[in-house]
Amino acid sequence: MGIGTLGEMSLHAALKEWYGRSQDQYEMAVDGFIIDIVRGQQLIEIQTRHLYAMRAKLKRLLPHYALHVIHPIHREKWIVRQNEAGQALSRRKSPKRGQIADIFFELVRIHPWLLHPNLTIEAVLTQEEEILRDDGAGSWRRRGWSVLDRRLLAVLERQQFASLADYCAILPAALPDPFTNADLAAALNCRANLAQKVTYTLRHIGGVVQSGKQGRAHLYRRVAH
Repeated sequence: MGIGTLGEMSLHAALKEWYGRSQDQYEMAVDGFIIDIVRGQQLIEIQTRHLYAMRAKLKRLLPHYALHVIHPIHREKWIVRQNEAGQALSRRKSPKRGQIADIFFELVRIHPWLLHPNLTIEAVLTQEEEILRDDGAGSWRRRGWSVLDRRLLAVLERQQFASLADYCAILPAALPDPFTNADLAAALNCRANLAQKVTYTLRHIGGVVQSGKQGRAHLYRRVAH
């Protein structure tokens, strides 16, 4: 087992190894929190699940440290099912494909910190395997199958968000002015609820403003900076 991998899913450990450099320090205590990677004056956290779970860290650490948060999003995922004994039963490719814009599912919950000068967020598109085991201990949604592990197969694309311009760059250039969430969903080729989270987040950080309605739909305009 590698440095600091005890209790981690393979995806977290693999990303920590992928990003790590020879002079980095791993699993260091900083102001009451265990930090994945300490690189000089920079703290690097790999958050494979919900970013809102980091709110206490953001509140405590950002006034004093440069914090770089890495969040993986699977562009392609294979689902491997195992029986209770751990023997593989099947492997299939999930039809769901992620994109960089999916980071806004997480950013919407931490928007008060997004423009802090010490915060950088990096969305990482990956190829992954998800290992499911038929042990009866999983959620009812999975009919008792447990998520045993997530494994990194490849890093495909990375995009950093640090400034208002970075966040606003998620808006496609071809969007009408003004635009609705339906326009944005069509331009991003995403579900309506993601478009809503993009506009909600950008509105709260000053990237767009509401500018009336089109029927029952809100209209938004980009804010010039």
